[in-house]
Amino acid sequence: MNAPAKQQEFATSVPAGVFAETVTEVQHYTDHLFRFRMTRPESFRFRSGEFAMIGLVVDGKPIYRAYSVASPAWDEELEFFSIKVADGPLTSHLQKIKPGDTVLMRKKPTGTLVLDALTPGKRLYMFSTGTGIAPFASLIRDPETYEKFDEVILTHTCREVAELQYGFDLIEGIRNHEFLSEIVGDKLRHYATVTREDYPFRGRITDLISSGKMFDDLGLPPFDPAVDRGMICGSAAMLKDTKALLETAGLTEGANSKPGEFVIERAFVD
Repeated sequence: MNAPAKQQEFATSVPAGVFAETVTEVQHYTDHLFRFRMTRPESFRFRSGEFAMIGLVVDGKPIYRAYSVASPAWDEELEFFSIKVADGPLTSHLQKIKPGDTVLMRKKPTGTLVLDALTPGKRLYMFSTGTGIAPFASLIRDPETYEKFDEVILTHTCREVAELQYGFDLIEGIRNHEFLSEIVGDKLRHYATVTREDYPFRGRITDLISSGKMFDDLGLPPFDPAVDRGMICGSAAMLKDTKALLETAGLTEGANSKPGEFVIERAFVD
């Protein structure tokens, strides 16, 4: 079957109540990490930090997984950062997409990693591991983040240095952006660490917090619930351990219905 025929068959399989959008760009970072951009429906509205259910039709049936929207709410396209899982029900297929292909997306975004779920503060920590950086990729490119906080610290921990590249690209893109560079100024700091290779900053973020090394590296005082706020996105173990550290410091977990000093995202891709 040729490509146009495949695409036509795919389009006729789109269920009701979802968007069918066109892939515009794909970039592979490692053998298990990639990002892609796709068209944005005119009616799709979301808050920076939220996630959407995206998917593909596989063997005649749609398969969806939760993916944080990595692009900010003002972007004309939608960006996603994904892992590659060889036998993953969705990612084994998603990792093969190319510009021009169709991706499905349900119409309602949601999530807890939004500014509305935090009480006012001065310093915002964004703790991420692996693809958990995705919602923060949205938030650090949203001017509202810098209207609400004087300092924003993005932490990103991966196993290997190559896996940090997406984060470095984000920071460089902000520094070179025509209007974001002025809005962000020196408010954004990037703290990248690895766990399996030699690197200037090495270790799990929870260990670096516990030992005090993160604060020493950044030249900042320990967590203070009066001024510090946190957002966490990563593995289940990382969520649990980071939450415990913040609670020990006196911060309380918030939600859309009841804002607090920190929030957690518990939605995962396969």
